[in-house]
This record gives sequence, structure tokens and C-alpha cells, in this order.
Amino acid sequence: MNKPADGITTATAKPKLRSRTGGAAVPLDETDKRLMNLLQSSYPLDPRPFDLVASEAELDPGEVKERTQRLLDERIIREITPIFDTRALGYSSMLVAAKVDTENPHRAAQIINSHPGVSHNYLRTHEFNLWFTIATPPDSELGLQGTLDALQRLTGAESIRQLPTLQLFKINMNLEMEGGTEELSASVEAAPPRELERQPYDDLDIAVIQALQGPMQVTDRPYDAAAAEVGMDTHAFLDHLREMVDRKILRRVAAILFHRRAGFSANGMGVWRVPEEKIMDVGARMAAVRGISHCYQRPTYADWPYSVFTMAHGRSKEECDAVLDGIADEHDLHDDDRAVLYSSTEFKKVRLHYFTDDYARWEAENS
Repeated sequence: MNKPADGITTATAKPKLRSRTGGAAVPLDETDKRLMNLLQSSYPLDPRPFDLVASEAELDPGEVKERTQRLLDERIIREITPIFDTRALGYSSMLVAAKVDTENPHRAAQIINSHPGVSHNYLRTHEFNLWFTIATPPDSELGLQGTLDALQRLTGAESIRQLPTLQLFKINMNLEMEGGTEELSASVEAAPPRELERQPYDDLDIAVIQALQGPMQVTDRPYDAAAAEVGMDTHAFLDHLREMVDRKILRRVAAILFHRRAGFSANGMGVWRVPEEKIMDVGARMAAVRGISHCYQRPTYADWPYSVFTMAHGRSKEECDAVLDGIADEHDLHDDDRAVLYSSTEFKKVRLHYFTDDYARWEAENS
């Protein structure tokens, strides 16, 4: 360990980037890469979405479905799924940093993973070594604070830092499959910050979410089954989904990739000490970098002075470093004004499922 002038302790060990079992990168041809870019960003709300993807990719629809199924079977694409907005649905959520036993972090990780609202859980290179995202439903009896209290008790965590989103600048987990480091470092048009408040929804919205959430099948008409489950014809079902996009409940439908299998072996969480009066401007500009998938403002603490968080994904640590170094140079944030935390182990990464009984069951067993 070393202690900079401000007394903040950071880890000095170089990150050991490990692949999980079956996690090695798989060779992909240029057509696979083009298709994966489209499936991540342009999966349409249409009765026959693969036909439109095929037209955009200049491929035969049959080949598009064949390739997509192969990419799923080979665990390069994790799933094609709707991405709903957790906060808009009234779920309380946040990023949490915990100090757990460095000799056996797997025990704490297993306990944390048991909560159905934990979607991501990583071991990172810092004395706050376990980083996870957690959400609790609007009808939770424990609530988010009570759930974190229970997890700290169950894991024996020495300390927990709550890092809720104060301002969301970007969330767009599209990996750039075709371009290289230069494309990842380039700026793109940044969407304006999203609202975080709960949005109105009704029983039909809940039924639509329950019917559609989870992996979608590679078929000519993948929306038909969910539409039938809620007693709607497919066109009416898709109209409802478009309304949910307008109401900020549904972000989009997209392919989610296995990063390492797709060739992105490294992810670095770049954190930045940005003066309060500059956060809105700097955060928006950081969010515009293509290689940044997530950008947030979060609270600071005496032992955690970083107010803006950015997630960079690259084919190597060097590629992540290039993206983050470019940001550091652009905003003159160096030395104690920045830190990079690399993940050494991915303990959990799943899509949240909403309006299920799993949350109440967990609370009954662990409160």
C-alpha cells in the first residue's frame, strides 16, 4: 500500500486480469462484428426485427438469424433482452463499495450474489475491494438501507460506502466491435442526462415487463409469444413498448455481450476528482467518449474524493488506459485527481428481473 499526500490509501499491485472458465476471446469475422454492433444498438421494435437488421447489415435474414444463434450458442452474445430503467420503475438502486476479507473475498461475494437485485459484482484493485450494484423493489420491507445493513452483517464487511447516482450522464453498454483504440477514444454525440425519478406505470406495464423480460428467442417474430401472454396482438404490443420508451420506462431492446468472449478482456473504472462547479460540463464531455459505457456523478467521502465515475472497456488494459489517459489529458486531471480500478474477478453479471417474488423471499430468509 502507499499513501498519497491527502492520506488516501490505494493499492499498488498491478491488476491481474483473469478470464473466467470459458471466457477466452473467440475469433470473429468482420460480418460477425458488424452484426454485433447492430444488435447492440439497433434491434428494432418491429414484428420481424431480424429482417430490418439484415437490411441494415446488407445480409440475408436467414444468415442474420443463423449467425445470431451461433453467437448465442458460443456465449459471445449473452442474450437479446429488453433493458428497462430501474429507477423509472421505482426500484431503489446504487453502486456499493465494500471492504471485505482480502484473504477470502469469495465468501462475501457469494453472500452478496444471493440477493436477486445484485446485477454486477466485481473484485477490484483497491482497499475497497468488492464493488456491486444492487436494487430493491418499491414494496421492499427492508428497503435499500436495511438490505445493505443485512449484507454487511452477513458478510462481515469492515466498511461499506454507498455511492448512489446523483447525475446520470451516460449508460450505453455497446462495445465497439469494428473499430480500434482510436475509435474508442473518439467523441460521439452525448445524449442529455436522464431523469432518475419514478415514472407512472400500471398493471398492463407490469404484465408487459413480466412477459418480455429475459432472453428473447431468435425467431422470425420474437415478440409474438410475449404479446400473446398478455393478450395483445403483436402490433399493439409493440406500440405499447414504444410508449414505454417515450415514458422512459424502457431504454431499448439490445444484445448484451460476454465482454471477454467478444474480445474485451479489460474494464477499468476511472474515477475523477472534479470541482463541484465543473461536474455538469466535465461529466457530459466524458460521457461523449465512445469507449466510455457509463458515466455518473456520485457522492464523495473523506476517504473517497472522486465525484465522477467512468467505465472504460477495452481489448486490453493498454486500450482502457488509452481511453482514460485521453480523458485525463483533455480535462487536466492527473495524479491525485484520478484513479483507475481494474476488475480482477467478475463474480456476477446478470440482467435484473422485475416484479418477481425472489426479493421478498430473500428478505424473509435474511432479515
